[in-house]
Amino acid sequence: MFLTNVLLKRVKSKSIMVQMESMVSGHTFNKIRDRLADKLEVIKFDPFIQRTSLYREKKKIRSIK
Repeated sequence: MFLTNVLLKRVKSKSIMVQMESMVSGHTFNKIRDRLADKLEVIKFDPFIQRTSLYREKKKIRSIK
C-alpha cells in the first residue's frame, strides 16, 4: 500500500441527521443520532393530534461532523 493512499483516506462522520415520522399522523421532525447506533424510536408529543405518539426513523438526511 502506498503512503498517499493512507494520507488521502476520508474519515466518516460520527453523527447523522435522520427524519423521524409519526406512526399516527405522518408529522415529521429531524433528529441527530450516532452513526453506529440502532434506528431510533421515540415517544413524543404530536401537534396534529394533540397527544403523544410513536415516532420512528424514516430516512437519513445528511452527515454531521
